[in-house]
Amino acid sequence: MLVLGIESSCDETGVALYSTQQGLLADALFSQVELHEVYGGVVPELASRDHLRRLTPLVRQVMKKAGHQLSDLDAVAYTAGPGLIGALLTGASLARALAFALEIPALGVHHMEGHLLAPLLEKSPPKFPFVALLVSGGHTQLIQVEAIGEYQLLGESVDDAAGEAFDKTAKLLNLGYPGGPRLAKLAEQGNPERFKFPRPMTNRPGLDFSFSGLKTHTLTCVRDLQNQAELSEQDLADVAWAFQDAVVDTLVIKCKRALKQTGYKRLVIAGGVSANTELRQRLEKTLQGMGGEVFYPALQYCTDNGAMIALAGALRLEAGQSDGALFPALKPRWPLTDLPSLKQASNPEEPLNG
Repeated sequence: MLVLGIESSCDETGVALYSTQQGLLADALFSQVELHEVYGGVVPELASRDHLRRLTPLVRQVMKKAGHQLSDLDAVAYTAGPGLIGALLTGASLARALAFALEIPALGVHHMEGHLLAPLLEKSPPKFPFVALLVSGGHTQLIQVEAIGEYQLLGESVDDAAGEAFDKTAKLLNLGYPGGPRLAKLAEQGNPERFKFPRPMTNRPGLDFSFSGLKTHTLTCVRDLQNQAELSEQDLADVAWAFQDAVVDTLVIKCKRALKQTGYKRLVIAGGVSANTELRQRLEKTLQGMGGEVFYPALQYCTDNGAMIALAGALRLEAGQSDGALFPALKPRWPLTDLPSLKQASNPEEPLNG
């Protein structure tokens, strides 16, 4: 089965071609960072308009790179949510139009399931079951994964997600947009001994996360420094290091608890924050100490991309699932646990989009 994947949930336009026999054949991505940088964050209307400009050329680029024609496609998968409704609509409309014209199935894919399954693109993919830490944009979740579509939510952020906290703290430090990667880079120059920030919700049982208090603590620290003198580059680096250290430590502590609670030895981390080097290193060290393994996607598949959507769509389409409706049912808010398992998906009366 040859599946075209289209991702347009936020500020990155991704297209990929995936073969269930040969794996990923080609993919392309256009990032809107420069477009939104001047505004300090994503402007939904601009994001939607840019997706419209980029999608068709990217589809042509991917098909040419893979050496295939549109007529070779067996199905089209697209992101149906969560995400910005206008941005989602651009990708869904193109996907459904292609599927209608080619008389092939189309399937709306859950954005976070795409991230969760992205490590399956690697040469040594994780085996089921495992615990997944999803850290992408406004999501920080721990999921118990028995199989594709069989998900149990173990814990999630009750306010700001880790990615949001990174971006907001970077804005506080005037690091620009996108803030998370810039804060992580600045933290490399920080002094680990200068500040010790709190690890939120680690002194109580449970697997939920909260980063709004840590963000406030960081703000208070910065204001105290400003009251003493003008902030230096070293001050900023020390604050960045302390903030990142607190977030990473909190995520590691919660992952360790989740693994002990489930008894699993495999951990998957996925989403934009999973590209953080410090987080990867600490989780690898923790899992080694527990006799377990940690899996994550290649760096180019940590952020939003078409490859993860093509893969997730292909797996569900192979199981017999199709959403069948003429117009796409989009869900800007969509709990991952609402997805049907592949056993349910084999029933043609059980569409993904409800």
